[in-house]
Amino acid sequence: MQDVIAADTTLGYCTNVHAGTTLDEIRANLERYAVAVKQRVSPDAPMGVGLWFSADAAREAITTDAGPALRDWLQERGLLPYTLNGFPHGDFHRPVVKDAVYQPHWADPRRDAYTRDLITLLAQLLPDGAEGSISTLPLGWPAHVGGSLERDPDFAPAAAKHLTGLVHHLARTELDTGHLIHLDLEPEPGCLLQTSRDVVDFFDQHLLGTADDLSVRSYLRVCHDVCHSAVMFEKQEEAVRTYRDAGLSIGKVQLSSALVVDFGALAPADAAAARTQLAAFAEPRYLHQTRVRRADGTVTPYTDLPDALAGCPDNEGEWRVHFHMPLHRETIGALGTTRSDVSALLAALRPGDEVSHFEVETYAWGVLPDGSGAGDADDALAAGIAAELDWVRTGAHA
Repeated sequence: MQDVIAADTTLGYCTNVHAGTTLDEIRANLERYAVAVKQRVSPDAPMGVGLWFSADAAREAITTDAGPALRDWLQERGLLPYTLNGFPHGDFHRPVVKDAVYQPHWADPRRDAYTRDLITLLAQLLPDGAEGSISTLPLGWPAHVGGSLERDPDFAPAAAKHLTGLVHHLARTELDTGHLIHLDLEPEPGCLLQTSRDVVDFFDQHLLGTADDLSVRSYLRVCHDVCHSAVMFEKQEEAVRTYRDAGLSIGKVQLSSALVVDFGALAPADAAAARTQLAAFAEPRYLHQTRVRRADGTVTPYTDLPDALAGCPDNEGEWRVHFHMPLHRETIGALGTTRSDVSALLAALRPGDEVSHFEVETYAWGVLPDGSGAGDADDALAAGIAAELDWVRTGAHA
């Protein structure tokens, strides 16, 4: 397991944790936080940073030709850009985000335009000859596209048309710049693609089966988010095997941990305390999809944690909540996390999988209940992110 995060791979953290939608704000946050994290975990060598640009910031960077200057600025500070989070299109830190984070969907030309800007920008930021990755949403949110792929038969072909068009764009980018950049679909609970099997089926039904399959497999890959997979009760080794058997590559792994509580394993008094603590995580900004697995093995999905709290008045079953918890925390008071799934995922990978991009993605520090995280102060946040990276490098393999 120790050689999974090896010299020929890149580990960093996703900077979507920092609020900022303009180029000036993004650079200020990197100076304020990322440099401080680097001083803690990698003072003598470059440190990976996964960057996030809103659609407006990406467009600004392209139209003002800001990419080369930003690349030099990052290099001077020892920050290594290697991956972009192309999932949130707008302001990821506005007071209420919820399911708006899934707009625009992949049948919308605005998603295609945004992603093309990100490709152009990443090619400008990457070190010479380096590989790049861009994670993106799993097609869309059902309520935005008619409820499901089956109910909206025009959606999947339209989304696939945009995605296959980007295959040709990415191939041209590699020829022109020397950078292999792949676009990585990121399955997530509640979305049109929720599991590894959903992704494989979409590839089989809408993206593969032409003479250009080799290019599709090269430039369209998977972003495996461990938290998302754990919420869906997927076993990490089975998810990896599903992709491997289908011939799909994992282009990027987001190392993340979900919130979990197994009420069936708690005494009544402890269960009541756990429920009270769990309710404190029902916050208004982000969507916290929840799955409840009962003793008979059935799993009930809930769109958001408040829905689960209202729909399950009794303390029963195992709850898994889409809430990206600090990776170095195995427990949060009476609650647990799925941190062990990160270790399981790393153990399931093998050198032949050729995953080279790993990214810690804990974006919810600012909405954690008091006492659950490092807090919002600059030093505390930098220390918390550094602790996550240190855990991945050392404790994740234990």
